[in-house]
Amino acid sequence: MMKRFKTAAALMTAGAMVLSMAACGSSSKPAETAQTTEAAASSAAETGKAEATEAKKEDGAKFKIGVLQLVQHPALDKANEGFVKALDDAGLSYEIDQQNASGDQSACQTIASGLVANQNDLILAIATPAAQAVAGQTSDIPILVTAVTDPEDAGLVEDNKKPGTNVSGTSDLTPVKEQIDLLRRVLPEAKTVGVMYSSAESNSVLQAALAKEACEANGLTYLDVTVSNSNEISDVVNSLVGKVDAIYCPTDNMIAAGMATVSMVANENRIPVICGEEGMVDAGGLATYGIDYYQLGYMTGKQAVEILRDGKNVSEMPIGYLDQEKCALKVNEETAKSLGLDPAAVK
Repeated sequence: MMKRFKTAAALMTAGAMVLSMAACGSSSKPAETAQTTEAAASSAAETGKAEATEAKKEDGAKFKIGVLQLVQHPALDKANEGFVKALDDAGLSYEIDQQNASGDQSACQTIASGLVANQNDLILAIATPAAQAVAGQTSDIPILVTAVTDPEDAGLVEDNKKPGTNVSGTSDLTPVKEQIDLLRRVLPEAKTVGVMYSSAESNSVLQAALAKEACEANGLTYLDVTVSNSNEISDVVNSLVGKVDAIYCPTDNMIAAGMATVSMVANENRIPVICGEEGMVDAGGLATYGIDYYQLGYMTGKQAVEILRDGKNVSEMPIGYLDQEKCALKVNEETAKSLGLDPAAVK
């Protein structure tokens, strides 16, 4: 009797194991089905977008383009203007939503979210923080960036030569070494340079590192000087009085927007400022050897036309660079005279 009971128990246990194994085996099917359904939905969405874009090309409907500019200052404004001019020159039919975050990072996030929600066909992001805000909101809508020094370093693309993401555009990498060489030539007696930038901007950190390397190559010592918000600019420049013989400011958006303050304090204390771009020189800096931001924006606009009208894949579009051999020297003659320098000698 006991033996029959043990045998029955064993059979029941074995049956339970078989049922359990069958249940485990069947549980994978819903997951696989869910994954397949999700992949199919994603593929259908992409196909739908492609068909919608193709339909717009065929019936001449307007493309929707969103623009997020980090802050208003001459370099970024010119890039924006150049972008729009390229669209117009190509005869592209479009409507554009121009947004400016006024240097506010939280506003960048809010605006970026709105541009994505509005289902624009393409979004232009001007400056690194704006580009990072938009890229964090969508992996589907093509994004073009401009006035971004190194998109790869900023985490926007996998590789500047082949982005591999929904982001491409143009870099405003300036000839930092040549700008420090200019400082050395114009101010041969200078010994210490204040390298001033915002530590919150990755493009500025990169350029500052190049500037410090160039200072060392020129036998100059440097002070690393950072600001975290625009209200600190005046105090930071004042803190350099008596400590530096010149100031170098890269294409930093916070400094560029506050350049009038930088130049006012620096020029009053006879400290020459070598700048990353010509808009900063117009605002009172001494000189620069830099790129043309209007042409940079125009190059980005041509990329937009290739994506929207010609169907080019943004993920395979290399980051564009202006020819640095075409960089131009810009000197503020009034600033030179106020510093006791001969404008002709600066040129």
